[in-house]
Amino acid sequence: MSENSTARDALPIRFRAPLLGLVMAIGICAITPFNNIYLQATPLGGGHFPLAPFFVFLLLSLLVYLLGKIHSSLQILTGVELLIVWMQMVIGSGIAYTGLARTFLINLTAPYHYATLGNRWQQTLHPLLPPALSPTDPDSIELLYTGIPGGRGMGWFELAGQIPWVDWLKPLLLWSVFIFLSYGVMICLVNLISRQWIHNERMNFPLLKVPQTISGALDNNEFGALFVNKFLIAGISLPVFLHLINGLSVYYPTIPPIPTLLLAAPYIAESGLLVGFSKLKLYFYPAFIGFAFLTSRQISFSFWFFFLIGGLFFGVLNLLGYSIPQSELGITFGPTLTRPEEMQMIGAYGVFFLFLVWLARHHLLTVTKQSFLLMPPSAVRSEWFDVRLSFWGLFLGGAGIIAWYVWLGMNVVTAGLLVGAFFMISLVAARIICQGGLAYFTLTAAPMDGLIALFGTKLFAGTGGLLAGMSQKALFVDLRESLMPSLVHGRSIHQNRQPAFILFGSLVLTILLSTVASVVAMMLLCYRFGIRELQLEWANRTTLAVFENINRLISAPVESGTWVFIFALIGALIMLVLVVCYHRLYWWPIHPIGYLTAYSSAMRILWVSFFIGWACNALCMRYGGIHLFRKLQFFFIGLIIGDFLMGGGWAIVGLYTGTSYKVLPD
Repeated sequence: MSENSTARDALPIRFRAPLLGLVMAIGICAITPFNNIYLQATPLGGGHFPLAPFFVFLLLSLLVYLLGKIHSSLQILTGVELLIVWMQMVIGSGIAYTGLARTFLINLTAPYHYATLGNRWQQTLHPLLPPALSPTDPDSIELLYTGIPGGRGMGWFELAGQIPWVDWLKPLLLWSVFIFLSYGVMICLVNLISRQWIHNERMNFPLLKVPQTISGALDNNEFGALFVNKFLIAGISLPVFLHLINGLSVYYPTIPPIPTLLLAAPYIAESGLLVGFSKLKLYFYPAFIGFAFLTSRQISFSFWFFFLIGGLFFGVLNLLGYSIPQSELGITFGPTLTRPEEMQMIGAYGVFFLFLVWLARHHLLTVTKQSFLLMPPSAVRSEWFDVRLSFWGLFLGGAGIIAWYVWLGMNVVTAGLLVGAFFMISLVAARIICQGGLAYFTLTAAPMDGLIALFGTKLFAGTGGLLAGMSQKALFVDLRESLMPSLVHGRSIHQNRQPAFILFGSLVLTILLSTVASVVAMMLLCYRFGIRELQLEWANRTTLAVFENINRLISAPVESGTWVFIFALIGALIMLVLVVCYHRLYWWPIHPIGYLTAYSSAMRILWVSFFIGWACNALCMRYGGIHLFRKLQFFFIGLIIGDFLMGGGWAIVGLYTGTSYKVLPD
């Protein structure tokens, strides 16, 4: 690192950076619902390395570089400050779509709008639903799904005046208490654990590699040299060519596209050893190949290895004559949970959480003693704020969420178990995403599935089940854009940056205003066009599935079968073996987090990309060593930059044409 870069790292972050990040985050939140839902374009906010923030980050980096070339006094932002801006945009973009806004309004209104004589929700769900959680006027709900008459011809401000805000005020305020308490607990948890992950374990953050490389090049006056690097140019060229041809094919069908998806199902028998791969698809995403190359070989190997082992497991059971009916699952809320064998993840998540706690035992013991004034506070700290405040904030925030549940009618024991399960799963998922470089991740089993498997369906009888299902759907089951991994990344970027109060304050303000902007933007879109006319099939389908399962849980609860407990125990034992071998055997080639993604729908899309990235990394280190890796890494960074450049470019084209070519997975 050059002396110039070191000096800039020591400089305080100027107020302009977090202010710009806040403005850009709110702008992304305002545009995302229209772009993603109405235009059906490449998602601006998707996953934990979203398109819009990185595209804007690239453009701002280029602008800062060009202004600096014109005159040194025109360098309005440093590379480090651009990282701060990027991180705030990432946080906002996640809240704007699947992280919250995509299903939030449907979640609040579906029990009323979709109630029919056939499903009998009026008799089963309505008496249990606290009136304050949803709008009380049926017309307010109906207009949300059909659109305000003449709304399409109104300006956005005129439309805003027609929305029945008074009827929405109480439910939005009540849900905001739950949402912001949950976000507060996440902040405290990240602040509490960050020293262990960043300092003690020196955890790698593959998703930060590319923006940090660009930021460092800008601060070292090597930005121009970076983008004339022959490996980087080659890496950028491949996805640019691929998506240029495929994008033009969307608008001009006479141009033949280059296939990026191959269906393997026609070549696989419907029974036998490979039955688990009967719906196998081979996706080719250059950006995710790049992320896989930059991730530890042990981790990238484990992702695709366990995906294949998980598929073969179904085949082995088939050969042995075990045909386990899906009815053994009972009532489940997992977004992709379809077979009892996948309940291994319940035991695996629990053991891996205990492993994380065990690794951090000395740090957690020190924090506990400091919080109870049994030890003096640390003389030097790098966290956002005092860890003692994190400790008590974690418990007070959790108690606040439990009180919210109890006030609305949930049993206090159920509320305590549910809150514990929510944040346990969130912490493990954050570790998987941040350490594994998974820009796209989904859960297999939901937190409620684990509690039902352990304690039975009676735990969620009555109002408790309804509250648990709605709140889980709001924040704790669709984790492909969850807030907590972004907070961990933000904590790493803010490390030793000053002024800490301004940085932390801007992050909190970004969360608050992004939440408001996202919900308002979604309401404007729905009241203008109507949910029925918008492309919200996934949001409707998954939300309706939640309420159908809640209805079954209340009216005709079906207990989980014996096989669920067997597979949960198998998962716990396998994970126990994995963490012991990983921790004790230096030569052990498999990382435990790979097992946690074996049945994730994300890995069904990404396993080929991780296999290619791992193979390239392994061959590079085997035959060229670290010297070749340092050169070749720019090719894979180029794959990421090229994919996102083309994604942003086609998204802009889609704003004007009404039709867009999707570069990244939705």
